[in-house]
Amino acid sequence: QVQLVESGGGLVQSGGSLRLSCAASGSIFRINVMGWYRQAPGKERELVARITSSDFTNYADSVKGRFTISRDSARNTVYLQMNNLKPEDTALYYCNMNMNTDRYLETRYTYWGQGTQVTVSS
Repeated sequence: QVQLVESGGGLVQSGGSLRLSCAASGSIFRINVMGWYRQAPGKERELVARITSSDFTNYADSVKGRFTISRDSARNTVYLQMNNLKPEDTALYYCNMNMNTDRYLETRYTYWGQGTQVTVSS
């Protein structure tokens, strides 16, 4: 029973910045991977960035150098700092986490947030 809640989306002008947050709550033992995905109207969902428990990060080519993913393990929270935003960044951004929810079981589960809208105007 885990819930992910995103926040920080909004309307911003091209070149501006936003910081997205996603906090997980519930039965959590260990989070393995945290990530952000986005989906624009008429397009497929795509990976934006992810960070592992070892702080290894990956970014989509389209956001490299502009976005930074980070985490706060103590608060089960992942952030996405988005700088130099472009109109093509407009999308619904989803938080994603893969985790172990039980102290003893090896089974891993993936959870999704409800999404937060990011709109970038020209």
